[in-house]
Parts: sequence; C-alpha cells; structure tokens
Amino acid sequence: MGDKTLMMTMLLDFYGDLLTPRQRSCFSMHYNEDLSLAEIAEIMEISRQGVRDLIVRAEATLMETEEKIGLVKRFSEQRIVMDKMREELCELKRLTEGTANEIADRLLKELESIRE
Repeated sequence: MGDKTLMMTMLLDFYGDLLTPRQRSCFSMHYNEDLSLAEIAEIMEISRQGVRDLIVRAEATLMETEEKIGLVKRFSEQRIVMDKMREELCELKRLTEGTANEIADRLLKELESIRE
C-alpha cells in the first residue's frame, strides 16, 4: 500500500462522515477495495469522469479538513511516541529487577491497552 493510499484511508476513517454518501462510497471503493475508476463507474452506474470528480472532491474535502484539524497528524505522532515508550520500557525491564520490573510490566500493559 502506497503512502498516499495509507493517508487517504486514514483520512476517510477520521473524517469520512463529512463526505456525501456517494463520495464516501466511491472513495472507499477506490482506496479500500482498490477498484479502478471504470469498475466503480459500472457499479455506481455513472461515467468514469463522474467517479473521478467525486473522488477528487472527496480528497480535497478530507485534505482541507486535516489541514484545519490535524487529527491524523496527531494520531501518527502519538503512535511514534507510544512505540518509543514501549521500546524504552522493554529495555528498562531487561535491565532491572524487582519493583522497577513490576512497574515496567504495568506500564507496558497500559500502553498496549491504549494501542488497541
């Protein structure tokens, strides 16, 4: 999956409710199901150009919303921080024993529950 596809699917997950049902459907078929514009046009019973226009408008809406709100960016940054914390807690657990080890275990469990 390319970087653009990943970004678009994340944008759809976060902001998809802002799209019209037709935009959301075309967008999802294109990015989540990897259907071509021609395949989507056949399913939606519209022209290939109509599908393209719906997807382009949906992309613009999602990107503009992300620029204003930034939820996907914050989510991605938080994932990086949590991954780093997990690595450091695992390292701490390897280096320590007793109470510190128990605390590291507890923190690791809490981190894992947040990631799910």
